[in-house]
Amino acid sequence: MDAIIAQLQSLALTSALPYLLKAVGALVLWFVGRTVINGFRRVLNLALQKRQLDATLIRYIESLFAGSLTLLLLLGILGMMGVETTSFAALLAAAGIAIGTAWSGLLSNFAAGVFLLVLRPFRVGDEISAAGVTGVVQEIGLFATTLDTSGNLRISVGNNRLFGDNIINFTHHPHRKIVVNLPLLYGGDLRLQMRALLEMVSTQPGVLQQPAPAIEVAEFTALGPVLGIGVHCKPTQATAVHAAVAGAAADFLVASGYSVAVDTARQLTAKVG
Repeated sequence: MDAIIAQLQSLALTSALPYLLKAVGALVLWFVGRTVINGFRRVLNLALQKRQLDATLIRYIESLFAGSLTLLLLLGILGMMGVETTSFAALLAAAGIAIGTAWSGLLSNFAAGVFLLVLRPFRVGDEISAAGVTGVVQEIGLFATTLDTSGNLRISVGNNRLFGDNIINFTHHPHRKIVVNLPLLYGGDLRLQMRALLEMVSTQPGVLQQPAPAIEVAEFTALGPVLGIGVHCKPTQATAVHAAVAGAAADFLVASGYSVAVDTARQLTAKVG
């Protein structure tokens, strides 16, 4: 029995103890490596913020930086444990090719996300219309962009669909033009009514005075002229300003005695430009 115990002790010292020491060393290397990576990540974040880059782009670069260093750290730990890293790297490359072939659509979304961040057709907080969706951009992710619609719905759209479609950015410029069409019947002093309507519209909340509001005759129909009421506002106030201008136009119709023919089924319509 003593001989068996002695053999077990000798086996533990010659075989188990080195593996235990390697495991402890791997744990220490992991925690130290992660601490160093997090430190580099914070330094990178401060450097990018000093350059006043977009917050989404900063997070994007941080994720790529931390992921690459973490992968190198894992390879180093495996090498310290005695695992052949060359064969592991070859296996990883082969798996990458297989995954890339199977997930070609996902990779195209990734590539499109990089181009969206570099070319900047829109930023987080912009209201855009693309790929059949209109909403405020909440996040530009690695593979998809998240938008919140006016109906309080959250929609995620693949970056490749956004990048391959026409993108309308409603908030790129400091002001936005709204045109409200007002159909009228013939009769009355049209010029006088246009001036009165312009004074009423100019006082509405959110309507900018520069560029100045304007009212023009958009077209003539068999029943009467159609006025185009054009005003400018801040992009974030477009919906409220449209409602205010349309309400002012309705009040003007009542006060001036104008009426809209019922059989034409024409109502106040809006076109945002």
